[in-house]
Amino acid sequence: MTIVAVETNKQRKQFIDFPHQLYANDPNYVPEIYLAQKELFSKSKNPFFKNAKVQLYLAYDSNQRIVGRIAAIRNDSYNDFAKANIGFFGFFDVYEDYEIARQLLDKAVAWVKAEGLDAIQGPTNFSTNDTAGMLSEGFDSPPTVQMTYNAPYYLDFVERYGFQSKMELLSYLITEEKVNMKSLRVANMLEERLKKKGIVVRTLKMKQFKQDVKAIKEVYNAAWDKNWGFVPATDEEFEHLADGLKMIINPDLALIAEHDGRKVGFLLAVPDINEIMRTVKRGRLLPFGIFKLLFGKNKVKKVRIITLGILEDYRKMGIEGIFYSRVIQTCLAAKIYQAEASWVLANNQMMNAGLEKLNAEVYKRHRIYEMPIS
Repeated sequence: MTIVAVETNKQRKQFIDFPHQLYANDPNYVPEIYLAQKELFSKSKNPFFKNAKVQLYLAYDSNQRIVGRIAAIRNDSYNDFAKANIGFFGFFDVYEDYEIARQLLDKAVAWVKAEGLDAIQGPTNFSTNDTAGMLSEGFDSPPTVQMTYNAPYYLDFVERYGFQSKMELLSYLITEEKVNMKSLRVANMLEERLKKKGIVVRTLKMKQFKQDVKAIKEVYNAAWDKNWGFVPATDEEFEHLADGLKMIINPDLALIAEHDGRKVGFLLAVPDINEIMRTVKRGRLLPFGIFKLLFGKNKVKKVRIITLGILEDYRKMGIEGIFYSRVIQTCLAAKIYQAEASWVLANNQMMNAGLEKLNAEVYKRHRIYEMPIS
């Protein structure tokens, strides 16, 4: 077996496509959109690379068949913000062979160590502003949009190697059958009270998308700055993330809270396009996959609540409950009977308590691991 540093466009394409080969017989696997992945790895198109350094690796067996992949990551934005000195690994996929996994992890650890970093954390693809975490519970159903998926043996491999769980990420399922309707009625009353104080909740205005995104970014960075693993997004990074979601955004599921015109909170939920992507071979939208996505996105039966942020001075006022109530009512009107709220840090007591009041249930868990480098 040999492990090769990815340098060419051909190798990058192989790196992106490897999971399709690995999970060819797994009914719960969902391919990522190829064009989005291609842009994610582009140093000229992804602003993440302006403050970061990445090395991709591919493992080949004696027949030159790809058997694994991994990325080693140095994220200077994170280290500067968190006053840390750690590296990351991500995009870790491998056949069920510990020796291959060990050698891939060796490569990532060696690269991170050579960068002068003293610990390694992951998986993050590339940061917590992207997809992150290793699935540890909930293997019986497909992932929702922009959530990671992996085989159960991955956990054994990284733990055998020496990684320890650093943080658990929770995914909640909200269903029509179990949702606490009383909580929704209370939220409706709260919304009327807050209006009298000048606090209103509105939907995203697509005609002023850039202006709303810019304001939301300020709330995002301020509301999340004390959360574990958080790294602030630059203007370019946030706009890049928003542009990547623009095609699937339903404005009725993108909510903004304002106090006398000032943005103080937001929630973003999107249709679970993974219901469609499961049928798009190798994630290729062209030439016909794009039609499946465009015509199918309004027919999905599940949404994912991707992010919710409230400025600290406006928490415990009921805005979170109003957001959830609005999303649930919008979904029910559209005959969508399930929503996933993910991911939520296990130590985020306020978010977890709010979801539990709705009778939401944890049905998937992901882990982020860490290991010191000697």
